[in-house]
Amino acid sequence: MNVLIVYAHPEPRSLNGSLKDFAVNHLQQAGHQVQVSDLYAMQWKAQLDAADTLAPPVGAHFDATLDSRFAYDHQLQAADIAAEQEKLRWADTVIFQFPLWWFSMPAIMKGWFDRVYANGFAYGVGEHNDHHWGDRYGEGTLAGKRAMLVVTTGGWESHYAPRGINGPIEDLLFPIQHGMLFYPGFSVLPPLVLYRVQKSAQERFDGWCAALAQRLDRLAQDQPIAFRRQNGGEYEIPALTLREDLAEGERGFGVHVAR
Repeated sequence: MNVLIVYAHPEPRSLNGSLKDFAVNHLQQAGHQVQVSDLYAMQWKAQLDAADTLAPPVGAHFDATLDSRFAYDHQLQAADIAAEQEKLRWADTVIFQFPLWWFSMPAIMKGWFDRVYANGFAYGVGEHNDHHWGDRYGEGTLAGKRAMLVVTTGGWESHYAPRGINGPIEDLLFPIQHGMLFYPGFSVLPPLVLYRVQKSAQERFDGWCAALAQRLDRLAQDQPIAFRRQNGGEYEIPALTLREDLAEGERGFGVHVAR
């Protein structure tokens, strides 16, 4: 299997750095091919702007959607963007590893998505008609590939429980897993979330590695989250609302997961 790890932490000697190194070694010893996009080490440019295309603006001023599409279609993207897209094409599975900072991923990783997910590559794909609203949410360029989040947080697991003060971890990660991974076609595996990582990290490290190893060994076997496919008949098109006979009386993120 070809595995890409997209990794965001500024300190190589951190717990995240050690877990990333463990994952690479474990996967390689199991016979997998591994590439790592270490965003801080790469000094990844986070902001999407006119420098992301080698062509002049399509219109009178820079338009992220139009200029991204022109650059993608004409092989005029910045070299770092094109290289990451090629890694995604190569990968069978992509692991996104990051610490949970202010209820989301570090800005540098968000910038990776902003720039690499170009119009024509991750969105703006497929035709739109009365029965099919583009190739997305289960379809698209990355369909047939798997993705998984490896997330560390300083908070207790109870803080992220259904009644926890921080909100359910499933809800916090929904915009990433459903909106950034499932949208362009990934089958999204349940995340590995490690809690209270700032407490007794040295003593608990072996246990965390064991949990990570177990998940890595099952990348091809574990069942993905059962997100509903947009064009599978469960959503009204073009309104893109879930049919009233499904998850009756329910609201929120959970209705988009089949039970």
